[in-house]
Amino acid sequence: MKKRLGHIFLVDDNHDMRFYLSDMLILLGYTVDSFDNATTFLEQSMDISPAVVLLDMRMPGLNGLELQAKLDALGRKTPIIFISGESNKDEIIEAFRLGAVDFLLKPFNREKLCEVVDKALNMDRQRNQEFINTDALRRSFATLSAREQEIFVLIVQGLTNKGIGEVTGIQPGTAKKHRATIYQKFEVNTSAELISQCKGVELSSLMPVQTLMEH
Repeated sequence: MKKRLGHIFLVDDNHDMRFYLSDMLILLGYTVDSFDNATTFLEQSMDISPAVVLLDMRMPGLNGLELQAKLDALGRKTPIIFISGESNKDEIIEAFRLGAVDFLLKPFNREKLCEVVDKALNMDRQRNQEFINTDALRRSFATLSAREQEIFVLIVQGLTNKGIGEVTGIQPGTAKKHRATIYQKFEVNTSAELISQCKGVELSSLMPVQTLMEH
């Protein structure tokens, strides 16, 4: 049997369902924390990755949609898969609008559950890696001087030293020296490597809020 990796937060007020799903998922190789209500989940769960939330829709207290909205407000991006015995069309539409990965109606088979769980875990791994990459870029960017930050953006846009000189008013030789410093701080040897590091990253996200306000 394929050993699966990843953590599952199971939130369902039905004791039998929690017991059955937890036991099955642990046997498959996942780690599982189960909760019988949304409030307990919010109070006790930790934001880890890769993880997925298996979330019941109808529960006492906060329902699934309300928990989904609270997690979004808290900035917790763990993917959510709804599991529900009874949900209307509007609830399903709202769940997807708020970013749910999938919506499984009970009863569902093990193969389908594992398929969507693995899909969600892979999404979370990718999201977490992108966060790590962006954070590393942000740290390196913060070591640059204001002039170097300006030239960094132009390098990523593909400008040559001559082009940078035309935009900034500095000599191409000076631009070349700044470029070498930037390469050193980002631990790259070419502009292609630097551009590759920045692929998929919004450059404005690297800049401090104060800098953005000045622009």
